[in-house]
Amino acid sequence: MKWTLSRKRGAPDGLWMKCTSCEAMVYRKVVEEQHHVCPECGFHFRLSAEQRVEYLLDEGSFDELFTNLESTDPLGFKGKKSYKDKLKQAQENTGHREAAIFGVGTIGGKEVVFGMIDANFIMGSMGSVVGEKIARGAEEALKRKIPLIIVSGSGGGARMEEGILSLFQMAKTSAAIKRLQDAGGLYITILTNATMGGSMASWAALGDISIAEPQALLGFAGPRVIAQTVRQELPPGFQTSEFLLERGFVDQVCHRKDLRQRLISILRYCCKDIPAFRKSAVSRATSKINKEAARAEARSKN
Repeated sequence: MKWTLSRKRGAPDGLWMKCTSCEAMVYRKVVEEQHHVCPECGFHFRLSAEQRVEYLLDEGSFDELFTNLESTDPLGFKGKKSYKDKLKQAQENTGHREAAIFGVGTIGGKEVVFGMIDANFIMGSMGSVVGEKIARGAEEALKRKIPLIIVSGSGGGARMEEGILSLFQMAKTSAAIKRLQDAGGLYITILTNATMGGSMASWAALGDISIAEPQALLGFAGPRVIAQTVRQELPPGFQTSEFLLERGFVDQVCHRKDLRQRLISILRYCCKDIPAFRKSAVSRATSKINKEAARAEARSKN
């Protein structure tokens, strides 16, 4: 399904807005012109899926895949609000069936499988459909022999309303991405504020190239939880993208306005000088899988 970008009509937003980081009052138009970044402190505001596509992909090139997938309520979960009600409200607020949106598009003319996790949909938490779309996205990139790019936004980690089914997605997504990488494919992960929990402990941290937006909070447990657990004062900037860049956990920290050009440069280099898929790599991966299957069969017989 081809995407056409449209903006909702209605009462205009206020001329001024408050930055959630530095609490400065900033002119909304200036924030929008700077790709929704605070002009005072550089804080990167949350984007919708449509805005991500607009900022990163070639105009009119995004063709959405896996549009028929939608979460169910396997546990009949009920809290202050039922899981069904949460899903319905998130769908109405975002206009999407799930937090994960995947498709095929071009960046600087280079075809990619492009996925994003929308933090506006239940904090971008990972349930069975999010995990399934990530796995299918990796398989689609392998099938088409093109790079895979995923923009994270999973501040909610694994989705507790789906119980163990959400935790299964950590292994499933990791295995699908590993198959792509074993075949010589390229996986670029873009880490945004916040990427936490099971998402950060699986697919979000597995990129061949990891790019983080400035000041993004990245980790498994939050800094407050860690501080209370170890009962020690944490260093300044703990778990921010800059802190993790210094320690080699991410490869680059890139301002949002420069991200599209950075991706174009990476794709031009990798797709031209380093073939994304080599026959020898595919052969090695296939041989390895066959050997492991033979060993497993031998063990089961014994």
